[in-house]
Amino acid sequence: MKRTTVMLPVELKMQAQKAAQSRGISLGTLIRESLRSALAADPEVDSLFADGEVFSGETPSDLAARHDDYLYDD
Repeated sequence: MKRTTVMLPVELKMQAQKAAQSRGISLGTLIRESLRSALAADPEVDSLFADGEVFSGETPSDLAARHDDYLYDD
C-alpha cells in the first residue's frame, strides 16, 4: 500500500471515525472500502432507468404536461 494524505472537514472525519468504530474497523479500512464502493458504482446506470419494465410500451407525447392525469386518472 501507498500512504496518502487526505484533507477532510472536521465533521466528516468525526462521522467517519464513529462509523469505523461502530463497525469495529480502522478509519483507513473504512475509507478504502468506501472508495472502492464509490469507484465500482457505475454513474451511467441509474437503478430507476435500468428497469426495462418502467419504460416498456408507448409513451404519450404530452406526458410531461399531463403526468398527473396519467398517474391519478384526473
